[in-house]
Amino acid sequence: MASRLNPYISYNGDARQAMEFYASVLGGELVLNTFGEFGMAGTPQENQIMHGQLETPKGYTLMASDTPPGMNYNPGTNITVSLSGDDADDLRGYFEALAEGGTVTVPLEKQMWGDEFGSLVDKFGINWMVNITSG
Repeated sequence: MASRLNPYISYNGDARQAMEFYASVLGGELVLNTFGEFGMAGTPQENQIMHGQLETPKGYTLMASDTPPGMNYNPGTNITVSLSGDDADDLRGYFEALAEGGTVTVPLEKQMWGDEFGSLVDKFGINWMVNITSG
């Protein structure tokens, strides 16, 4: 897979309903992972969406999650641009360049799901996340 750019939308507890709606409109394959699947079983967020991804027959990709505990949900600023793929050198370079003059919110490093991931706010106030898929 080459790199791709797509929107990533944050919700306030209704990511599942939103993504199921988008899947009904756009078609395609919807994959939803909950916070409970990634170490938050038994919490109020257990059944909320940690990561959802819709791949449509037309080649559109839409990603989403519910806002995790400790992070603010701010309508109007709840869309992030996501860069993802397996072209590690390019993606690391994009992350470094976008971070210049901005603020790194999560350093680009290996995460519990096995990929390298990082997020930042660029110097123009735009949220970005970079995910480099592992092997």
